[in-house]
Amino acid sequence: MTSPTLDCSDIDNYLGKPIQPARMVEPINNGDIRRWVQAMHYPNRLHYDAGYAAQSRWGDMVAPQSFAVTMDCAHGSAPSCIGRVPNSHMLFGGDEWWFYGPRMVAGDRILNERIPFDYIVKDTKFAGPTCFQRGDNFYYNQQGDLIAKQRSTSIRYSQEAGKDNVPTEGFDDPVWTDDQLEELEERKMQWVQMLHDLGHDRRWWDDATVGAALPERVVGPHSIVSFATEWRSYIFTQWGGTHRRTDLDMEALGFVKEMAGHENDPVMEAINPEFTDGAYVGPSRGHLFPRWARFIGMPRGYGYGASMGAWITDYFAGWAGEWGMIRHSACNYRSPALTGDITITTGTILDKFVDEDGRHMVQVDCRMANQAGAVLATAKAEIELPKRPA
Repeated sequence: MTSPTLDCSDIDNYLGKPIQPARMVEPINNGDIRRWVQAMHYPNRLHYDAGYAAQSRWGDMVAPQSFAVTMDCAHGSAPSCIGRVPNSHMLFGGDEWWFYGPRMVAGDRILNERIPFDYIVKDTKFAGPTCFQRGDNFYYNQQGDLIAKQRSTSIRYSQEAGKDNVPTEGFDDPVWTDDQLEELEERKMQWVQMLHDLGHDRRWWDDATVGAALPERVVGPHSIVSFATEWRSYIFTQWGGTHRRTDLDMEALGFVKEMAGHENDPVMEAINPEFTDGAYVGPSRGHLFPRWARFIGMPRGYGYGASMGAWITDYFAGWAGEWGMIRHSACNYRSPALTGDITITTGTILDKFVDEDGRHMVQVDCRMANQAGAVLATAKAEIELPKRPA
């Protein structure tokens, strides 16, 4: 078989130049926040229980730090998926986040500035020549306060090469017995209980011990239902919910005809929004339909990279508690969550220090794996925790 080629030269025309943003039509509301944490399996009462949140340090519901990614019409991938790469498809490769302090609350209008950053082409076993492209998103509130910066990585590759390398032994979902499912629910509850036990209290920096393990978190088994629920929690997937980009053309980006469609097309949305809805037609349907998953190199339905990033952010933030804050994280996505699998997250405290701004920080890592031990993602983060008074 002839080795595929990948022409990425058009990307050079966009690097360092802001691209058109998308804007949410209405301000954030508490329903948006609740829908998000429900879809991300994050039962932190700060983000869905108004009575509980009223007793918190904020006195009201706040969005989780992971919520920033839904303030974009492409999961943050727009500036990392610009420029024509013919006959290609894309997957999420990772995200790096910097958080600056302001929290998102109902009534906020979040603006996103998008700037393509860089790219590199490498050979991979999955698809031969593969483009790793990065782009920056700057999320601001209506006061102009910078909430977060996201540096997203997209993996762009030959659709034909991905299709040729689909692992056929992975077409079927694993089967879980009733006893196994009951055991999984018990394991899940241990992490949820950690959230309840900490409550509104502080997790003190002084008590953090280098080398200590973070609690295990289990999500799944994943299904088409859970992935579709994730999709619908992104505000841009709601018909009429976003002022769409007018410069977006999936075929012009190089997506093959079968996967391009009219996803997020503002003209077609006014005619027939089903044609613009990636759950039905376009590049996003590979997540929800096994036929189209295999067409782009996945054995069966698979989860969203941005959701995987949210699971990581929520894992760290849930442990840190309402008085802690993730300041920086870097996540690498190696393989998506597949239908029928579970995702197991574990972590370790790597270091504790006082940074140059006088903040008391802990460095942590985490590892996401499925039930067979295959690594799905890894991450490191620096988290600010309160210092116990002298």
